[in-house]
Amino acid sequence: MSKLDNDTFIRALLRQPTDYTPVWMMRQAGRYLPEYNQTRARAGDFLSLCKNPDFATEVTLQPLARFPLDAAILFSDILTIPDAMGLGLYFAAGEGPKFERPLREEWEIRDLTAPDPGTHLRYVMDAVTQIRKALNNQVPLIGFSGSPFTLACYMIEGEGSSDFRQIKTMLYARPDLLHHILDITAQAVTTYLNAQIEAGAQAVMIFDSWGGALSHAAYQEFSLHYMQQILSGLKREHHGERIPNIVFTKGGGLWLESIVASGCDAVGLDWTIDIGEARRRAQDKVALQGNLDPAVLFSPPETIAVEVEKVLASYGYGHGHVFNLGHGISQFTPPEHAAALVEAVHAASPRYHTDR
Repeated sequence: MSKLDNDTFIRALLRQPTDYTPVWMMRQAGRYLPEYNQTRARAGDFLSLCKNPDFATEVTLQPLARFPLDAAILFSDILTIPDAMGLGLYFAAGEGPKFERPLREEWEIRDLTAPDPGTHLRYVMDAVTQIRKALNNQVPLIGFSGSPFTLACYMIEGEGSSDFRQIKTMLYARPDLLHHILDITAQAVTTYLNAQIEAGAQAVMIFDSWGGALSHAAYQEFSLHYMQQILSGLKREHHGERIPNIVFTKGGGLWLESIVASGCDAVGLDWTIDIGEARRRAQDKVALQGNLDPAVLFSPPETIAVEVEKVLASYGYGHGHVFNLGHGISQFTPPEHAAALVEAVHAASPRYHTDR
């Protein structure tokens, strides 16, 4: 395999020396970019955009054409797996994702099976392969999946939720059913991420968007346990290259030590935790990714530069930091403010990587 022109992101995830702090943004290919909205309009709707490798490639590359980012992330959706399980994913106009057939009946849950990524999710693998070819080894490509618990939230609720009443009722009243869903889904995520690695993904990330909604004990049992199951089954090398992984639980700062011990290479942090304190708690056992509040990007560029410096200074000297937002970039972010963020990280971070 050809070597990457810029492997700073991979080296940072593996806590190897880098000349500066690499940066990418969650949802960097998305609605804040006018060219994305134009491509989506051509595709017709969001699912058609996701399921067409040509469109997925085009959208993945759009932010890299604008900004000198240190990684690309596959354009897809976390709900591809439950869609492939036959739950009937659709997007209502002006609303979030919904499922026609949410899991409520015991027989439906017992009948649940993990989809074959080579068949039911072939369009994702085709997109990964096509994007890797288009990137031409400039920067690495990140593959991803939702966590089992986060996917189960949508699979059981049938849509996004503010109180997670359906899934939490099942969690406490019928934990056996929820464990069955989570186990099948963890198997599906493992094979899905490994298929992405086989297709060309050079790092993978697990998005646990809703794990922070759980109690302390429930997080360990119903979210982290299944992410550990996935991590233990992931390919760590492909074609002689190390494939690092990242775990991100939004609202997961309380459980940082447990996440660090899960077997991951890097932990994503939201903006509610100080990254320097997180580094002390993690004891440099893993890399850390984060963690600027996305709302900072509504501020003028000079403010963005100040806030970037605060995150870099809090992390401190040394390696193992991937700069990112504490969650996805907002659709209302001016693109020039995203440019200011990338410029600020690249300008301010080198001095934190010099020998002291």
